Amino acid sequence: MIDSSVFIGEVKAMTPSLYRVGMGILGRQADVEDAVQQALMKAWAARHRVEESYLRPWLMRIVINECRNIQRQRRRTIPAEIPDQAQAPASDYSDIYEAMDALPEKMRLILLLRYMENYSEKDIAKALGLTVVAVKGRLFRAREALKKRLTVEGVAFE
Repeated sequence: MIDSSVFIGEVKAMTPSLYRVGMGILGRQADVEDAVQQALMKAWAARHRVEESYLRPWLMRIVINECRNIQRQRRRTIPAEIPDQAQAPASDYSDIYEAMDALPEKMRLILLLRYMENYSEKDIAKALGLTVVAVKGRLFRAREALKKRLTVEGVAFE
């Protein structure tokens, strides 16, 4: 059982990561805000059922699930407005962000968790409900796909 203050502290520490991963999946700020809010409400209600050592991957898993729920809802509705464009962070890495955005969600998500959020392979496995071996395989394929896409776009590797 997790103490309320521990839960709140972890949520505060993870909030930027939760939003970045949500943006990587959904691409629209308003949808990401909805997903994170819904996820945190669900996590708060069920916080007594999770061990403290599993809290971070568990919270990330809930956000990922909420993002997927929103994606399913999008497919069932007709858009009434022009969707917002996802904004890549302003930096010298815009080619990488564009190439990552073009990858399939499975690859993009695993790269986000590993290299942008610094999750271990074990924590990624917990968050995504996979084995560590499956995570390693997906990471390899995702890196290869990203490298191939960047090579096509003319980005040099060292």
